[in-house]
Amino acid sequence: MDFSKLIERDIAEHARLVSDLGQAITAPLTRLAEICCRSVGQGGKILFCGNGGSAADAQHLATEIVVRYKVNRRALPSIALTTDTSILTAAANDFSFDEVFSRQVEALARPGDVVIAISTSGKSPNILKALEAARTAGATAAGFSGRDGGAMVGLADPLLIVPSNVTARIQEMHILIGHMLCDAIETGIL
Repeated sequence: MDFSKLIERDIAEHARLVSDLGQAITAPLTRLAEICCRSVGQGGKILFCGNGGSAADAQHLATEIVVRYKVNRRALPSIALTTDTSILTAAANDFSFDEVFSRQVEALARPGDVVIAISTSGKSPNILKALEAARTAGATAAGFSGRDGGAMVGLADPLLIVPSNVTARIQEMHILIGHMLCDAIETGIL
């Protein structure tokens, strides 16, 4: 196996997608950054959720917002709904796995808050229910997705759709988009 060709192919795919990303996400990312800055500036918080690799992204981005992205500054309110094993397992056991995030959104989200749901397919039932719960709570229901956006289209607004069908490339772009959002929030709050 010539691993160098595999590596070169993956780098080329990544570079092409980065090149195409600006056109796909600049307007919705700008809107999301404005919404997040307004929310945090008025005492709101940003809640993230996702499954698998997207759960890791949710934790990563919430950490960047609370602790710091590039500069030392006051802590900003953000929560990853993927981290409390007691809540996750109780909600899955007592209700269903589809409810693990929506129960937390129902408990924690308030009008003016922002819920950012991350799903490469846009089809995860627990992500869709989290977005529905955000809307019911009066919070902004936003999302990162890939492919065609799946069922998140029309439910998440703004919705940042990575124009790819490859899960690994979508995840790479989600963390890039997330870092750009963290940079905008940090810059907008300072």
